[in-house]
Amino acid sequence: MATDREHDLIIAAVDGSPSSIEALRYASRLAEALHAPLDAVITWSYPPYSDPAFVSAWSPKDDATTILDDAIRRAFGENPPTQLGRRVLAGAAAPTLIDLSRSAAMLVLGSRGLGGFAGLLLGSVSAACAEHAHCPVLVVHPRVTPASVDAANVQQSAQR
Repeated sequence: MATDREHDLIIAAVDGSPSSIEALRYASRLAEALHAPLDAVITWSYPPYSDPAFVSAWSPKDDATTILDDAIRRAFGENPPTQLGRRVLAGAAAPTLIDLSRSAAMLVLGSRGLGGFAGLLLGSVSAACAEHAHCPVLVVHPRVTPASVDAANVQQSAQR
């Protein structure tokens, strides 16, 4: 079945967090079921007020590429899907993803990324994309297993 990449593309937003890796896995299953192309996308930018000496010795693009490659390995091991494209894009996550959504069939991202306050149920990027994207948005929460709940309870008990 032939696809029109511009209209069938599923974009999985990745930042290396557990929920973004789960989102990448879910997006892959959707892409396979729909015979659609899949792109894993990570964004990068220089932090505001960066010291020029620090910035010259550091490449956020290289870091983002490493994070994306590691996330793909964590999601799929050594056998990523054949239809998987990889994109490392300059820019803030939410506006970049919203812009990409103009030519996508679906945007899939995790509920909580690596930034922000730990207590938030929906991260600022996923909330912005859900509100402003130009295509359907699927927000994936990390799977909670009985073992992970038990481990969290043990950790809380130990802290008391």
